[in-house]
Amino acid sequence: MDKKAVPGTGGEKYIPISERHGNESIVYFTRDLSAAGLIKAYEKVNGDICGKVAVKLHTGEPQGPNILPREWVREFFEKEIKDGAIVETNTYYQGGRYTTEAHRKTIEANGWTFAPVDIMDEFGTADLPVEGGKWFDHMTVGKGLLDYDSLIALTHFKGHTQGGFGGSNKNLGIGCADGRIGKKMVHTTPGQPNMWDIKTEEFMERMTESTKATIDHFGRNVTYVNTLRNMSVSCDCEGVNAAPVVTPNIGIIASTDILAADQASVDLVYALTEKDHHDLVERIETRHGLRQLTYMKELGMGNDRYVMIDLDNGGTVITPEEAVKDVVPFNL
Repeated sequence: MDKKAVPGTGGEKYIPISERHGNESIVYFTRDLSAAGLIKAYEKVNGDICGKVAVKLHTGEPQGPNILPREWVREFFEKEIKDGAIVETNTYYQGGRYTTEAHRKTIEANGWTFAPVDIMDEFGTADLPVEGGKWFDHMTVGKGLLDYDSLIALTHFKGHTQGGFGGSNKNLGIGCADGRIGKKMVHTTPGQPNMWDIKTEEFMERMTESTKATIDHFGRNVTYVNTLRNMSVSCDCEGVNAAPVVTPNIGIIASTDILAADQASVDLVYALTEKDHHDLVERIETRHGLRQLTYMKELGMGNDRYVMIDLDNGGTVITPEEAVKDVVPFNL
């Protein structure tokens, strides 16, 4: 679809919790950054995960320093997803994951050897409908996605060069689109020589519509876990070239609502002191990344208001400010 982005949609403007309206979802929070914490959070949101399970995570460029700890994910698979598979797609850019052959070498080098890894576009693509989209009526995904009954978005929350931040929305919207067609639909205006010409609000909207195609396909059988750890302003796509981490580690968020999961993660970052969140907030706002959140809401993908349950303190309800009050500043 050849349409222009609506100006002034505010992707550079953070909307405080007090100014949001609508229903509330439940999000779970733990400060326990470990395999046990990951499992504890997941077990609160896994009620509809059944059948053949796909775990979409970012396997990273070769030797990427900030990707999820493999030992955490190994224990997670052993205890929760015994017959599941890690799922990925090839990249749009040339690098260590551009071809299936190179991608498999990178997967092995990065230690993702304890579970099957399905490169979903290895054997072709499939089209999923986008309901109510501005930019697309369908999205092209890795064909292998259709082989699964349930989907877990296991996300390393961090910054992102184009998206401002990479949460569950980016993990699925870019990560399930196939490497040659779907990712090009999100990143590049047809006929443009610059493969990265789509930016700010339009990019956020295209990426979000891609995500919507995937989560609509799975319906209730999808859930979201965001790990707020080693949050460089760079995505894991940048590997060893990622900017140094200066944002403190916070914890893990889990929800069955993708918007609530990403919104709560962003709120936790904004709740840090200005010194601690400056770099990541700057990355989010300069890329207009907050448009991801408002567009998810416009598309009916979830709620930006939520009740945060503290799993470390008997399930009490807390605010993002309370959740981060004892965060230890990151030391380089």
